Amino acid sequence: MTQTTPAPPVPSKSQRSNPATWTSRKRTAYGWTVTIMLLILMMVSWADKAILGIVAVPLMEDLGITPAQFGLLGSAVFALFGVAQFVAAPIANRVQAKWILLALCLVWSIAQVPVIVFASLPALWFSRLLLGAGEGPLAPITMHAVYKWFPMRRSATPAAVASAGVTLGVVAFAPVIAWVTSEFGWKSAFIFVALVGVVWSVLWLFIGKEGPYTSVQAEHEIEGTSPLEGATAVAADSKVPYLKSFLTPSWLLAVLCSFLGYWTFTVAMTWLPAYFETVMGTSTQQGGSLIALPAIWGAISTVGLSWLTQVLGNRGLNTRISRGLVLGGSAVFSGVMVLLGTAADSQGAALTFFTFGFGTAPALFALTYLVAAETTNIAQRGALLQITNAFLTAGGLFAPAVVGAMVSAAATPAIGYEQAFWLTGIMITIAGIIACFGINQQRDRKKLGLQL
Repeated sequence: MTQTTPAPPVPSKSQRSNPATWTSRKRTAYGWTVTIMLLILMMVSWADKAILGIVAVPLMEDLGITPAQFGLLGSAVFALFGVAQFVAAPIANRVQAKWILLALCLVWSIAQVPVIVFASLPALWFSRLLLGAGEGPLAPITMHAVYKWFPMRRSATPAAVASAGVTLGVVAFAPVIAWVTSEFGWKSAFIFVALVGVVWSVLWLFIGKEGPYTSVQAEHEIEGTSPLEGATAVAADSKVPYLKSFLTPSWLLAVLCSFLGYWTFTVAMTWLPAYFETVMGTSTQQGGSLIALPAIWGAISTVGLSWLTQVLGNRGLNTRISRGLVLGGSAVFSGVMVLLGTAADSQGAALTFFTFGFGTAPALFALTYLVAAETTNIAQRGALLQITNAFLTAGGLFAPAVVGAMVSAAATPAIGYEQAFWLTGIMITIAGIIACFGINQQRDRKKLGLQL
């Protein structure tokens, strides 16, 4: 009598929907699908921010706005950035990232409505404040969501790809927004970005999903690697008071670098198009398109530097070098390039140096998130990254207003821009030098009682 081999058990619906039970190939593929969706979301976010700089000249002329007023308007988007992130911090550890990200994107689209309907300075103020409240929590929630889809040793590159949306958004959307503005008027640009946000939200409803890497132990179980032993396992997932994390030199210096990186890139997004028009004599469309150059380099450097940290780490170098030294060195490079661009005696040389200087600044963000994440455990990471982002994005709150005041107070706009760019380059260079010597995650993790 022939013995029939019993059929394997059919996985339940809950098992099929749980990424922890998927094959490694399927889990990685879906993780990259989520990463690409989050990359696009970051692109939309920065298109929303960059739009003000692209339409600056026609908007100021149409509404009678002075450079000082425009500078304050550029800072308005960051006024509630920090507040929103402190509010979102406890939520990030309790609510699925899918729903938080969906709500944020819808808020951005709604924020464009006052500008479209009323087209006035008060409407712009309200719109930018609401936009900032909606965009504030985005970056850390995005990083937290990506980290959940990949084991720690492979998380740097996908996180950098998502973070590259900071610059790719400008690359992809700046020429389009500039064209829409020149052809249909500056209000049409706001309609365009609102519609893009709605389309992304609909797609995310069907694609968005939480990843399975929710703790150190979960990672070892999924990957089939040796589990951590006793006290080491407890230390890896033990709670750390947030204040202790924030007072470590590694956290402080990493955030300082990205605070000034955010300052530098916000100066570029808010003022470089106007600088190209008023000082270099370009048209609105040309000025809006030229801003894509530092953004292109920003995307390359964001992915490239994060890839470098992953390669160095996989070769056995500790994160003090693979992440901390790379972060500090990149900040120095950014500042030096801005200074060289300011001192350049030709437009071509200035544009080249500014491309590398202003473009390298956003690459600091992804590196800072990696350093900051080492000062706590995985369970607390979402909240810590929210608070980290609240501090580093404060650079965007101050930069546009300071530059606007300097341009208004200077004898000529050209002199005002030059002074503002000198200030920017000097500050980020000094911060980078200090960070190269002061960031040491291994030392700080020992003091926090975390496993190395």
